[in-house]
Amino acid sequence: MNNLKRFAKYLIPYKSYFGASIFFNFMYSLFSALSMLSLMPVMNVLFKDGEKVYLQPQINGIGDLNKATIESYLNYFITNNTNINGPLSTLLWMMLFMILAFFCKNLFAYLSMIYMTYLNNGVLKDLRNDVYRKVTSLNVAFFSGEKKGDLMARMTSDIATIKTTFMSAITMIGREPLTLLFTLGAMIWISWKLTLFVLVFLPISGFMISRLGKTIKNISGDIFAMEGSLLSRIEETLGGVKIIKNFTAENYFKNRFRDQSEEINTMNNVIGARMSMAGPLSEFLGIISISVIFVFGGMLVLIDKTLTGSTFITYIALAYQILTPAKTIAKASHAIQAGNAASERVQFILDAGNPLKDKENATVIKGFKHQIKFNNISFKYGNEDYVLKDFNLTLPIGKTVALVGESGSGKSTLANLITRFYDVQEGSITFDGVDIKDVTTKSLRQQMGIVAQDSILFNDTIANNISLGIESADQEAIVAAAKIANAHNFISEFPDGYQSNVGDGGGSLSGGQRQRVAIARAVLKNPPIMILDEATSALDTESEKLVQDALENMMQNRTSLVIAHRLSTVKNADLIVVMRKGRIVEQGTHDQLLQLGGTYTNLVNLQSLEVN
Repeated sequence: MNNLKRFAKYLIPYKSYFGASIFFNFMYSLFSALSMLSLMPVMNVLFKDGEKVYLQPQINGIGDLNKATIESYLNYFITNNTNINGPLSTLLWMMLFMILAFFCKNLFAYLSMIYMTYLNNGVLKDLRNDVYRKVTSLNVAFFSGEKKGDLMARMTSDIATIKTTFMSAITMIGREPLTLLFTLGAMIWISWKLTLFVLVFLPISGFMISRLGKTIKNISGDIFAMEGSLLSRIEETLGGVKIIKNFTAENYFKNRFRDQSEEINTMNNVIGARMSMAGPLSEFLGIISISVIFVFGGMLVLIDKTLTGSTFITYIALAYQILTPAKTIAKASHAIQAGNAASERVQFILDAGNPLKDKENATVIKGFKHQIKFNNISFKYGNEDYVLKDFNLTLPIGKTVALVGESGSGKSTLANLITRFYDVQEGSITFDGVDIKDVTTKSLRQQMGIVAQDSILFNDTIANNISLGIESADQEAIVAAAKIANAHNFISEFPDGYQSNVGDGGGSLSGGQRQRVAIARAVLKNPPIMILDEATSALDTESEKLVQDALENMMQNRTSLVIAHRLSTVKNADLIVVMRKGRIVEQGTHDQLLQLGGTYTNLVNLQSLEVN
């Protein structure tokens, strides 16, 4: 329950629903007791147990409403109506009263559930929105250490579990205790001696039921974690189905999935058996209590003569009614154990720290005027070795700087650092002389457009992929950007043109088409700085030519940082920086580097580049 207290703040926007639900729960609980008490006059009529009262009792005020006067007035009505209209008429009146009591009970139960449903759905919506908002605000490093499937499970099934737990908890708090209270009140009203005897057995029953829930939380937490892992497995399978089939690895993946699924099944069976035992056990213990009550109550009816037979039957009905809220509370307490485990997993996301969070009063960048400088920076991922060490570089406005070198030399890391997906451990990166740690991340990234090797497209229309992040983008501007990116012609060939859906991950487009849509997206953003991270390395020769032309169109009159594997794409760069193991080993223009006859020349020869 402690973990769930944190989510109580989500009730505040729906306090009116909560208040209405509590009120209707109060009325439901009241009429639950009254509906059982309504059996007593019916029994009195059937068995002629009630006292004969011929004079109408006088009730002068609310102070006169006690057990004796109420019973006297009821017995007067039964006696008088039976004498005038006969016993059948009296029975019909008593049945009408009982039907009305049960109708009100169920009406208020329905109304309370309606408002509780509105409450829970609202809490679910707000919690989902908060978790999604937090996920989109976290830094890239957070996701590199987490499984996507597990995060998806935390954001979906775990939140749904919290919602269900909320429903159980509110029901347990708002309805069942009141039902118990009113029912016990009615039982005390009938016979305090018998009720005192009943209360001896309730703590014993509650203690035995509580023993079942001790391990449920731990088992539930393990199940949630394994289901998240299973979801990751499914996501990997769907994403790599071609590779799995090409390497005939179907059996390997089937066996891994089957083993994990079997383990989850076993744990679900264990927790299911424990939770299923709560209701039957509480009912069985209740029946034992009822049996003992029959013996003790029978003594009051047959020997002590303080109870009539009809009153005792009504009392038994009330005592049995206690079993329903008792079972609900037992089940709710077990559900709360599972909800605690789910809430811990959701809190992991909500509590995740963001080391890249903007500083208070951070500077807002409003344009690029001079240069970006890497000032003696050093960087490493986690506990790994340094990827960059004592690195210095200047990116002047209006110039194209290319980074080349072997894989793992730190080229793409520089792109991640300049966009502040990560922060350097040593040194600084300045934007027009201001440390990028002191500016807002949003304004920094607004100055930059990125075209990466893996062109990420979303399952939406081509137009919406091009205008990503731009609200109400003009169609003419979208078309103009597509023309610069050499994408307009192939887009126009689709039946729906710019409104054609690209499919999941852009699967309905070829690699070159996806890349040109990504370039059009960067063009429409129209930033002063372009970052190209091996944007043509995964393309065939024909597609590379089209994309390269699009990139050259895009880079006109812009500052560009080009990370390249194919050296043919950087021949015309203003500065080519050759990197190895996180350090600069050579830099200069294409011709200057060839004259050195060093690392760059070796790279050119390896790629059989024709030197003009």
